Amino acid sequence: MQNTPIRFGLIGYGLFGAHHARAIHATAGAVLSAVAVPSASSRHAARTAYPHADIHEDYRQLLDRSSVDVVDIVVPNHLHYEIALAALDAGKHVLLEKPMALSVAHCDKLLSAGRKQNCLIAVNHELRHSSLWGQAKRLVDDGVIGAPLHALVELSRFPYRRGSQGWRWDIARVGNWILEEPIHFFDLARWYLAARGEPVSVYARANSRHSDHPELCDNFSAIVNFQNGAYALVSQTLAAFEHHVTAKIAGTEGTIWAHWSGPDARSDRPTYRLRYGLGDDLHEVDVQKPAGELVELADQIAMMTRCIGEHRQPLCTGQDGRWSTLLCLAAQRSIDKGRVVTTDEVAG
Repeated sequence: MQNTPIRFGLIGYGLFGAHHARAIHATAGAVLSAVAVPSASSRHAARTAYPHADIHEDYRQLLDRSSVDVVDIVVPNHLHYEIALAALDAGKHVLLEKPMALSVAHCDKLLSAGRKQNCLIAVNHELRHSSLWGQAKRLVDDGVIGAPLHALVELSRFPYRRGSQGWRWDIARVGNWILEEPIHFFDLARWYLAARGEPVSVYARANSRHSDHPELCDNFSAIVNFQNGAYALVSQTLAAFEHHVTAKIAGTEGTIWAHWSGPDARSDRPTYRLRYGLGDDLHEVDVQKPAGELVELADQIAMMTRCIGEHRQPLCTGQDGRWSTLLCLAAQRSIDKGRVVTTDEVAG
């Protein structure tokens, strides 16, 4: 049992950063020690909500504090590498929103810095913590569908919001739209098919409904080939409504089928279902714990707290974060080149 609270420093206090702060504050064994955010209005909001925390304008001031054990980084994508590297160099554990970085080389530098400083890196692929998507993984591992051969993960949702200062529609800052949400589904597909080895190639297609922004992938699909003949299909459309995710994992002895629907990913009143079977042999799984982004975020914070206290690796490591980033970059290269792209091409 961890007796000394794990002290979190939160960098970023926008819409989702505020959710992170609430999750930290509510987690047993954790304390929100400091917040850094450049916006004066956000600093005022953080100071009002958490008067016990030290509030900074510059994240470097937060990193200088000895009263911070782990840094939770919730900022636009293009800042992930810079801030995470500074945090690791300062000897802080890191919980990093996806994507881990905008290049594989930067992911590798973060991994190297983590090893050098003996610091944990966890990437917030929160779906791994889900009572729904996590239970699907446990069913795969329990062998209920035999050897896994194929995974389909599909998202249909309303268009992305532009984000603070329009960063999400700026490719220079976001990297690409595949790094926004499909990255979660690449991670799930790789997780579900882990028994088949690592991905070896990607073929992707995409188009945009924005004639003035053809680089924005509103509609996106990718086939990911694994070792030993297994493959996954990851697909997304942003030209829809609400938020609907489906995962199907097929194996030699049947299929697992999970789906989740709500007005948005943070809905507290979603509908979801998990079944598996083959032919008439159908089984319904009772998912008793709620499934949804904010529940999974809370579980991610609690897990990070335990991992630091118990000196063990998180459920989604920096190496996992590197793989999901690599697959997104391979998919974008495939779209640009119009051909299959091997993972070795991007990793090298």
